[in-house]
Amino acid sequence: MAIKLGLQIPNFSYGTGVPELFPTVIAQAQEAEAAGFDSVFVMDHFYQLPGLGAPEEPMLEAYTALGALATATERVQLGTLVTGNSYRNPTLLAKAITTLDVVSQGRAILGIGTGWFELEHDSLGYEFGTFTDRFNKLDEALAIILPMLRGERVSVEGTYYRTNEAFANPRFRDHIPLMIGGSGEKKTIPLAARYFDHLNIIAGFDELPRKVQVVKDRCEEIGRDPSTLETSVLAIALIDENVTPDMIPDDFKQQAVFGSPDQIADQIKTKVLDAGVDGVILSAATINGYKPGGVTAVAELLKPVLGLG
Repeated sequence: MAIKLGLQIPNFSYGTGVPELFPTVIAQAQEAEAAGFDSVFVMDHFYQLPGLGAPEEPMLEAYTALGALATATERVQLGTLVTGNSYRNPTLLAKAITTLDVVSQGRAILGIGTGWFELEHDSLGYEFGTFTDRFNKLDEALAIILPMLRGERVSVEGTYYRTNEAFANPRFRDHIPLMIGGSGEKKTIPLAARYFDHLNIIAGFDELPRKVQVVKDRCEEIGRDPSTLETSVLAIALIDENVTPDMIPDDFKQQAVFGSPDQIADQIKTKVLDAGVDGVILSAATINGYKPGGVTAVAELLKPVLGLG
């Protein structure tokens, strides 16, 4: 199933007590499913990110939360946007995603990236290293994870990982959709062309036409039909008619859509879809808590443009 209209839940600060926190997450996922979103994502972080809140603000562990959401939904695909490879041994990640696929009856998506939030690594004891280290580690992890997802036994004596006949059972499907997030033209996009079904482009709106062209070029260089590598953009969505441009931090202005549902749908069409990107994942940042109805209104306007029923 394609990823054309997704919802990312980026924060869990709802102004409620902890007992009401996860019911609010469920409500968002169920609203997205009822509204016609094809996928729901959570972030794979342990602390809240800069720009979204303080590190101490609530943050749920991703795969535990997704397993629970699998029992509270019926149709939407479920995944992280995206898993930090450095946080888990690749064999554990293979088990987590195949388990999620079983629990959800074939709705798991494996989103994965290098990991980038240095504070989490330093605080929790994960090795951070250089970007090159993390990218090489991801490449080696994929050589373990992808065969395990196919049902193969994997033995590796690598620089970072060692396995001996590692396998993952049970499995619901022989292929779980693979997503990578980023927009690096030297490493991430070529890696996406080699291995992945979907590239979530994390870049400013003004950069999108060039990124789309680079995706096509890298696919064609290895003989892959570019249309087989789906693309989407992660757009921070502030669904509130009272939001003005001066309220958006400078770091997010090139990735944020805001205003009424009509205004947001128009911005997505002109800034994302007209640039040649296949779909959009709305990072629905909450303002004074979760407000039902906002993502439904946006979905109703976007579904005809995206060719969704």
